[in-house]
Amino acid sequence: NARTWDGVAAELASAGHPVAAIDQRGHGLSDKLPIEAGYDFVTVTADLIKLLDSLDWEAPIVAGQSWGGNVVLSLGAFHPGRAAGLVFVDGGFLAAKRRAPIWEEAYEIFKPPTFAGVTRADMRRRMREYQPEWSDAGIEATLANFEDLPDGTVQPWLSLERHMTIFRALWEQDPTELYHRVQEPVLICPAGNHNMGAKRELVAAATEGLARAEAHWFPETAHDIHVHRPVELAQLMLAWAGRHNLLEQGDKK
Repeated sequence: NARTWDGVAAELASAGHPVAAIDQRGHGLSDKLPIEAGYDFVTVTADLIKLLDSLDWEAPIVAGQSWGGNVVLSLGAFHPGRAAGLVFVDGGFLAAKRRAPIWEEAYEIFKPPTFAGVTRADMRRRMREYQPEWSDAGIEATLANFEDLPDGTVQPWLSLERHMTIFRALWEQDPTELYHRVQEPVLICPAGNHNMGAKRELVAAATEGLARAEAHWFPETAHDIHVHRPVELAQLMLAWAGRHNLLEQGDKK
């Protein structure tokens, strides 16, 4: 949800840059459109283009985390020149089919847990135990992934059906087929946490396949880098953008 970018956005805004964070379709407070409306990359990338047009932003730097990184990859691949630069935050290089080439197996491996009967207080406690380094603000921002139910429990804003429909599109996407289409500078920010061998291969393929890419690893960091280390991520983005003179291309970030 958009709230998870609060820390990064605050740091960028304090440096004088306009920032927008979004709930992509099905997430957070965005419309919960039926599956038939589309959760594929063509559709969600079109959503992003509509947003940029509505903001009247030219040549922004566009960042996405996890699946959002692969959406940003799609933006760069199919809408050249629409962004000044792209930032992949532990995403953009995700290739789920490599780990699970059969869909039914992938479904079971990547299906999210259920939270039936869990209260917001329970969820807050679990997050604090699981991510002791996260700030209070980061915990609360992540809790915005959940809506309150009348019985006092919570459930994800993103339903299981929509979640797995999105994941099916991610599973079917092969990032290596798109890298050659991207001409903008790309900053790849992988989290150094687990399964490093496979991730290093994916990141290496991205840096080699993209025309103008560089990778900066965040060791001992959660998948949600933007929540775990927001200041470090924002400062890295600013330094990278400065080196590539991206902040001079309209300064709409």
